[in-house]
Amino acid sequence: MIISHSAADTIAFGRQLAATLKPGDVLALSGDLGAGKTCLVKGIAAGLGVTQEITSPTFTLIHEYPPLAHVDLYRLDSAFGIGLEDYLTPLWITVIEWAEKAESLLPAHTRRFHLSVVDDTSRRIEER
Repeated sequence: MIISHSAADTIAFGRQLAATLKPGDVLALSGDLGAGKTCLVKGIAAGLGVTQEITSPTFTLIHEYPPLAHVDLYRLDSAFGIGLEDYLTPLWITVIEWAEKAESLLPAHTRRFHLSVVDDTSRRIEER
């Protein structure tokens, strides 16, 4: 568990986390709205060398930033039928926000992180 005291801390943690990732890895992110999930993805993307601006794919569901696939299931009840399985392959490092909506589709090797608000600027990030 870590406590992030700012968005910059969360991004820095994401950069460190990216150094441990390889194609085929899946990260499942959970936590309340505003807990820092997209901020963490920004750090992961930066750590993977992605230079594009990272935005939440809330309305498009999936953004591709090879080798990163960024999935956001916030607006869905379930991930069935959106093609998520196409990103759970050795070609991608897949990070899924609101991943609890896809639990039955996630591979056994999925790493799970829960983010929670501590106060206005601090967040708790726990690997579960």
